Amino acid sequence: MTPADTHHIDEESVSRRLNALRAAVLGANDGIVSIAGLVIGVAAATPDNHGAILAAGVAGLVAGALSMAVGEYVSVSSQSDAEKSQLRREHRWHQVRPEWELEQLVELNMETGMSEETARKAAEEQTAHDPVAIHARMHLGIDPDEITNPWHAGWASLLAFSAGGLLPLLTILLVPTAWQIPTTYVAVIVALALTGFEAARWAHSPRKRSVLRNIAGGTLAMGITWVIGSLLGVAVA
Repeated sequence: MTPADTHHIDEESVSRRLNALRAAVLGANDGIVSIAGLVIGVAAATPDNHGAILAAGVAGLVAGALSMAVGEYVSVSSQSDAEKSQLRREHRWHQVRPEWELEQLVELNMETGMSEETARKAAEEQTAHDPVAIHARMHLGIDPDEITNPWHAGWASLLAFSAGGLLPLLTILLVPTAWQIPTTYVAVIVALALTGFEAARWAHSPRKRSVLRNIAGGTLAMGITWVIGSLLGVAVA
């Protein structure tokens, strides 16, 4: 296996990890922050009303999970349709102008540092193996074997958001009224630290920065909704 082959495999591996990251870790993170902000805001407005907190939390959880699922499904479907359309066009071009496509592949190989002779020999071997797939990868940046299924992405987002949102909802409902908000805040911060750490680990990015960014965003969201809830509670009273 050549260094170029290894580099290509590494890129595919990173792409798969990032797709899984977006659908799972980030979905859970959205659920944690969204539902935490919602229930803390309601608890600040009506601290003794567990029914209102439960109703708002469940409604927010269901609406948020469905919104995430539909949004992810539509987004991935659009991307998948575009990629399949480009693959069909690439297949048609290989039927009507194979010589031109071969020359293009030679140029693409030369751009990686190959000599023209080596690039042409490689292009001929690549074309003999699977001309559409190699052009899709090198020219379009598409791996025909890695087109994401929109149904998988939608379900993954729905489940991830639901799992993340259950944490603040259950926490705020199961602790005494006086400790609802501070306990939920601590639980959410710990959860956001974990999702930030996992996101950085999967993406091979700085972990401390990812954790701090998650905690800062969650703290800001909960702080804003707490203030708004407190003001609305005073106004209603």
